[in-house]
Amino acid sequence: MPRIELALAVAALLATPAAFAQESGTGGHQDHAAGQPGQMADLSILPQGCRDAIQPSEMPAMDMSSMMEGMKGMDEAQMASMQAMMKMNGPMMAAHTIKDADLAFHCGMIAHHAGAMAMAEVELKYGDDAQSKAIAQKIIDAQGPEIEEMTAWVEKNAGQK
Repeated sequence: MPRIELALAVAALLATPAAFAQESGTGGHQDHAAGQPGQMADLSILPQGCRDAIQPSEMPAMDMSSMMEGMKGMDEAQMASMQAMMKMNGPMMAAHTIKDADLAFHCGMIAHHAGAMAMAEVELKYGDDAQSKAIAQKIIDAQGPEIEEMTAWVEKNAGQK
């Protein structure tokens, strides 16, 4: 797959609400990984209160096989970065199907922060620049506790409205 097609596929993925696999009949609560045809996003990075509040989507499951095919020419660092982004995107977008704005915010940010931390881990593993590695470590150090704080909020407040 040429890079432009891969970029378009990534853009489509980013623009698509990620509770996109309702044909499975799970109401958005399925917890297996995307990447195979007909599978939905892995929502396991979200607290149960988030997963319970995600609204069913009428969108069909995305066939990720063509995107995965386009990743074949990438090196190990590129693959790790793309996988981190893909793992974050589904739960982050699915969170925005939650009707409670406060809960949607927390759930979306938990996924966003988890993705940022995963991308920072890629930098720590593959990067060469000391300043970039220091920034990556700062992201991990700051966003880990923020995820804990937001998860505690979800556990306390999910289902209250």
